[in-house]
This record gives sequence, C-alpha cells and structure tokens, in this order.
Amino acid sequence: MAHTTTTSPDPHTRTLPWGASQPSENFAEAIKALDTYKQRDPSKVIVRFKAVGNAPIMKQNFYKITSSNRFQAVIQFLRKELGWQAGEPLFTYVNLAFSPAPDDTVSNLFKSFATDGHLIVNYSTTAAWG
Repeated sequence: MAHTTTTSPDPHTRTLPWGASQPSENFAEAIKALDTYKQRDPSKVIVRFKAVGNAPIMKQNFYKITSSNRFQAVIQFLRKELGWQAGEPLFTYVNLAFSPAPDDTVSNLFKSFATDGHLIVNYSTTAAWG
C-alpha cells in the first residue's frame, strides 16, 4: 500500500474576507481612525441646571461645558458647585425625563436632547422620576 501525502494550504497565509489590497493600507487607515477618535472635541455646549423638589437653586445656572466630557464630569461639576460630598444623594435628569448613564458624552446628549440650544439638566436630592 503506497502512502501519499497531501499538502494542505498554509493556515497562516489566508486572505482577509473584506479583500484588503495591502495590509499596510488597512493598518494606516486603522491608525488614522484611532488618532481621530482619541482627539478631544474642544467645542463647548451650554448646560442649564434646574433644581427639582427641595434641591437648592444655583445662583448661576448656565455653564459652558466641553462637549467631549462624559456626563460623569457634569455630575462632579454639579456636586462641586452645590458643595455636596460624594456620599450625599444627587439625582440628575435630562429634560425632566430620564437619567443619563455617567459614560454618555455631553455631545451625544446635546445632539439628541438639546432644547433651545441648551442641554437642560434637572437635579434633585431624591429620586424624582423612574
């Protein structure tokens, strides 16, 4: 019985399914896209804070905030302005409707929920809406 060997294609030399013309071109595009993503948007949006319930009213309630910030930065800024510690309850809502996730960007919230050119952030010491 004669033994024949068949050669299988080298598993390390497969082509990419999306038909890359040159791997270096895709790599350069990926690096460019990552660099663009890493750049912070220097533009600012106007955020208007409104007290709800028994929350103290701020003397100044309009602020310009960098749009690339996460909403967590807005919460921290509001705590600082009100003089509240991290353990004290603070509930924030956009347009009296929902509480955004801390990792949402101010830019996305502004683009989706701006009213008259402002992002309205309501704040309260107790849960006001579900």
